[in-house]
Parts: sequence; structure tokens; C-alpha cells
Amino acid sequence: MADEQAHPYHPIVYVRGYAGTQHAIEEATSDPYMGLNAGSCRLRQLWTGDVVRHFFESPLVRLMKEHGYLDVFNGGEALAMGRKVPARSVVIYRYYDTVSRDFGDGSDGEIEGYARGLARLILDVRDRVGGGEGFRVYLVAHSMGGLICRCMLQNGSLGGDEAERRVIAEARGVVDKVFTYATPHDGIDLRLLGNVPGLLSTNHVDTFNRERMARYLGLPAGHSGSVATLNGAFDPERFFCLVGTNDRDYEVAMGMSRRVVGPMSDGLVKIENACVSGRWEGQERHSPRAFVHRSHSGPYGITNSEEGYQNMVRFLFGDVRVDGELEVSSLTLPPEVEKKRDEGRRIRASYHFETVVRVRGAMWDLHRRVTAEGSASFAAYDELLVEQPGGGRAPGRRPHLFSTYLSCRSRVNTERVSLGFSVDLGVLVPQYECDGFLMFRDHYDGGYLFRDKINIEAIPPEEEGGEWRLRYGYDSKTPNRTSREATGEAGADGRIRFRIPVQQRTRPGIEAVLVLTARAWNEV
Repeated sequence: MADEQAHPYHPIVYVRGYAGTQHAIEEATSDPYMGLNAGSCRLRQLWTGDVVRHFFESPLVRLMKEHGYLDVFNGGEALAMGRKVPARSVVIYRYYDTVSRDFGDGSDGEIEGYARGLARLILDVRDRVGGGEGFRVYLVAHSMGGLICRCMLQNGSLGGDEAERRVIAEARGVVDKVFTYATPHDGIDLRLLGNVPGLLSTNHVDTFNRERMARYLGLPAGHSGSVATLNGAFDPERFFCLVGTNDRDYEVAMGMSRRVVGPMSDGLVKIENACVSGRWEGQERHSPRAFVHRSHSGPYGITNSEEGYQNMVRFLFGDVRVDGELEVSSLTLPPEVEKKRDEGRRIRASYHFETVVRVRGAMWDLHRRVTAEGSASFAAYDELLVEQPGGGRAPGRRPHLFSTYLSCRSRVNTERVSLGFSVDLGVLVPQYECDGFLMFRDHYDGGYLFRDKINIEAIPPEEEGGEWRLRYGYDSKTPNRTSREATGEAGADGRIRFRIPVQQRTRPGIEAVLVLTARAWNEV
């Protein structure tokens, strides 16, 4: 095997999610891998509801088969005393063992205690790998596991004494990246009750109450509102959030969860609560995130999915990060609406943007936000085009459509040098409102201003120090081919920006540019 400690292959510590009952805790502690070994045999064909057979062995098995990772079990023990482990190790953080009646004392555990235990485990792994100053570790977590990671990274008063605070500080310093599946970063909200009440302390359900979260996440005293901030403790751009959008297939507590939480969720965590942001180096930054049509857990769960695995390994080991934004320069209106606007009447409209990002040749999506599944992004007319003091409108906010990672190691077609992916982009016709009244003439609400699949090939440099190239093509014109070269503009920040026209000259219509910003990822 090649050098096991070669960047970007660092140990992975997996932190499982919440177990709501003692029975669930005992089940979890009976599994050596705490669910990371859970596979799946099903893909749902979205437009028919039919089930397609697709064998996903599990994140654990795939990491072993494709990236040379090993577990740390030996002779019936985990991390046996005095035993070294390779850098390419997957370590399961078995924090629920302390709460198990078989392995612990059966007492309730607090999330702060789990976070302290995570810090000790990270340093134990460091010592066993024999890592020096260059040692790094990845944290991969599902659901509440992501909050345990954040508590360890963010809470400055977590340690009880000086020695413990030093351990926690050392552990924080070696965390390179964090990947969370379906974590309720801004708590759990219920249809009738709103945020989980702080009084629900049985089985620590209050872990998902925002006031309680603010305390264990180390946010300032008196903090109110959203708690989905890293608060300057960790770079948000190295903290990936995978968001589930399938509320239909999460069956917990006899199917009650879906009805209690509702749509625009993964069945337990609302879409709007599943991402983090925060200030870093003086700027407000959002975490990279992807949306996939998977439920919180179960046969169609987000952890045991091809979509989840592919996003994880590309984020951890990938070569290039690509962000897609839409820069709108013109939005033509239906004739009747345009006439009202020219008369000085106030026009309101919100535009929905559908985006599906796929690796070309694969059955699964890296990112999926569509209206039919309640996950499309949107922006208002006045945000997209800002009125100027001297008249006219100029491009305003650029909707962020996706962040994805390209990986030479994980290419689907190994016969090609280029990394191929596609962006299905749709901009829907909005409802137009004039002075509080809806307008219906000259357009069809729910139709598309623009809809096409853009096929893209990212071509690596032929020699060291060279630049990546980008070719693209519209499926409506050159199906499955890339026929045009995109001109790259190198910025002072070291990122290359490619511009792809997006336009439909109709009424209503749109003229815009898909801006793809590419940057090297995982450079030492």
C-alpha cells in the first residue's frame, strides 16, 4: 500500500446520532460500528415511486474497498492497550457505552460529557498513529453526532480543570474537516410546538432546544435566535453539511415523526435548520452544503446512501471545489405586468431555482433541489435586480446554487482524463403580484423561464502548475456532449471563474450567467 499517512488520508472518527430510548441505546451499543456499516439496496425513482435495485454496501465497506481504510478492532478489543493503528483508520466513537446498562452504569449522559470524551479519543488516536505536528483527523457525524462535534469545537468552558482544557484545546487543533449528515444545527422544530421545549428533559430531548444548545455550544450569554453558527471557532468552509429533503420515507414511532415535523424536512430535521455559518478571517461564511432526496434514516436514509458517501469522500479527499452561482442581468416580464411596472406600480415576484448536480454516468445525485420535493431555492425580483438611483436595474444578489467537489480518485469513467458532471438548471415562472393583486395574463404559473441540462467537463492541467480547463454544452442543443470552451478568469484569490450563458429571450424570460468558481482543494 502507498504511504498511509500521505495527505489527504487522515483518520476518520465517526460520531453516531441520537438514541431516544434505553432500548435504542442497547441496540446501538450492540453494533460494533454504530450504524456506519448500514447499507442499502434501494433507490427510489422519483417520478414514478418505483424502487430500483442499487447495492450500496455501506460507508464503512466502501472506505475500506476504495480508499484503503481499516477499522481499529483487534482480538475482540477496540484500540487495545499499546496497539498502534494506521493513519487510514475508521474509529467509532462509542459514547453511548457509558449510558448502556451492559457496558456503563445506565445513567443519563450529558452532551458536554460526550464532547469531552470525543476530545480524549482524538488525542488517543493521534498517539496511536504516531502523528507529530502534521497529524490531522476528520470528524464524520450523523444527526446529534454533529452537535457533539460542535460542542467540542466551540465551547470554550468545556473543560473542568486546566489539564482537561488543555486536552480539549489540543484536540480542536488537529481537526481538519467536519462532515455532518442531517444534523439539526439550529435545533428541531415541530409543527404544533415550534422548537422542542426546554422542559422535555426525558432522554435528553432538550438537547435540540435552542436555549439549551446555546449553552452547550458556548454561545455568548443572552444569545437568542439561530444557533447554527460556529461563532469563529472553526472555519465554516471546512465544515460540510449534507441536508436531507425526503420527509416521506422516515418512519419512526409508528410513522408519527413525519406528521409531527412536516414537509421541507428529512422527516425529523427541517431543511432550514441543517446548515451552519459563521465569521472567519473577518468575513461571514456559509458552510458548503448539498441537498439530497434522502430521509433522516431507514431504508432510504441519508447515511446509508450513495449520495451521502459520494459527497463525503469528495469533500474529504477531492481535488477541486466548484461553486455555482447565478448572476441575473435581465428578467423580462409578461406584457401586462411590464405595463404596470412602467406606470410606476410596485411589482412583486419570487423566482424558484431548481438545481440537480450529477457526476456524468452515475445514477445518483450529488445535489438535488427541486420544487416538487419542497427544496428549491428562491429569491425575490427586487433582490435579483436592484433598482438604481438614476433609473434602471442592475444585477443584485447572486443565488448560490451548489457546492460540489471533483475527485480524480473517485471518477466514474476511469477511461477519461476529464472529470465530467452536469447541472440540471431550471428557473420557474413566478406568480406576479401588483399592488397586492395577482396577475394571470400572458404567462403560466409553474412553467419554466429556463430549463436545460448543462454538461460540463473539467480538464486537469497537463503539467504541474498549469490551469484547469472547462468545456460545456447544452443538452437541448448537443445532447451529452461538451462543444464549447469556457474562458476562465483567474482572480487575486487564486480562484478561477468560468461563465456560462443562461438565457431565454421570451416574455417572461431571463438573461443570466452561471458563474462557476473553481479552486484547488486539499493542497498541502
